[in-house]
Amino acid sequence: MSTQVHGSHLVDVTLLTSAVSKGAVCLDGSPPAYFFQKGSGDGADNWLVYLEGGGWCASHVGCDQRTRTVVGSSKLRKGAAYFGQILSSDQTINPDFYNWNIVSVVYCDGSSYMGDVEGNTDIKRRGARIFDGIMEDLLAKGMKNAKNAILSGGSAGGLGAILHCDGFRALIPTASRVKCISDSGFFIHAKDLPGAKNREQYFGSITAYHLKKHYFSNDPTWRSCTSNLKVCTPTQLQTMKDFHAAMIKTLREVANSKSTGIFVHSCYRHGHFYDQGFWDNSPILGDKTIAKAIGDWYFERSPVQEIDTQNELPRNCTKHA
Repeated sequence: MSTQVHGSHLVDVTLLTSAVSKGAVCLDGSPPAYFFQKGSGDGADNWLVYLEGGGWCASHVGCDQRTRTVVGSSKLRKGAAYFGQILSSDQTINPDFYNWNIVSVVYCDGSSYMGDVEGNTDIKRRGARIFDGIMEDLLAKGMKNAKNAILSGGSAGGLGAILHCDGFRALIPTASRVKCISDSGFFIHAKDLPGAKNREQYFGSITAYHLKKHYFSNDPTWRSCTSNLKVCTPTQLQTMKDFHAAMIKTLREVANSKSTGIFVHSCYRHGHFYDQGFWDNSPILGDKTIAKAIGDWYFERSPVQEIDTQNELPRNCTKHA
């Protein structure tokens, strides 16, 4: 059962059966899919493409398990989805992009839209072909004439947005402004911190096959710790502080231009674009919510490179702070 929230509305699914012949299929062989809301008014020539996330798989067993879930088969997706937050057509919720052409791409390949393995096995690894096939369809629907465009994504989709950013820009060379947004999809190496080898193997196995669980998830005490810092061990607290420092260092190394936008808070949160509470009521940095920060950065109203450096440890945020 799905529940509508304020500012959201239903958008019908599009099954791209024409892409199947090109090898663009989900893990189970079902066609790629996306949800599309047509733009209007002064947003009719602007496009925002959102890549859904949902983790990865890196083995036959793991990917086979996903074929029986919504992240491995378009057959299991509902015929419509609610668009809210950055996808919303409500101007009060999404003032900068409410009347754009909005696309949400169904994630069903387990590879951040990067897999491309030939073969007639029962598990299909064709994430890159899914991306290419859907982009081709969107170009035909008018994206080739886009004046402004954004490629965005959350978690595994956020990583996909980073990896496909240059290619996306090349698809619409006449657009005046094309930018990419990764929501909770910037995963650092942190080679000098605990678990570096696990992380290397973790992402290396995805690349090689097309997931081992996250480094911390094998220790159940981490779940309790991140929910209540009072029960963390001294080692866990120090590890989080070290990751905080490593993340800031990495971000500052890549943010060598004002054109790079950054909004990094310390709330224990993974993903923002599908959660009303972390969109219009997001944490505030530099007097900006995440919605305001994205708009200011995209339209170059002001540079946005906001990082919470005051809190070394994560915070459980239910409302903006």
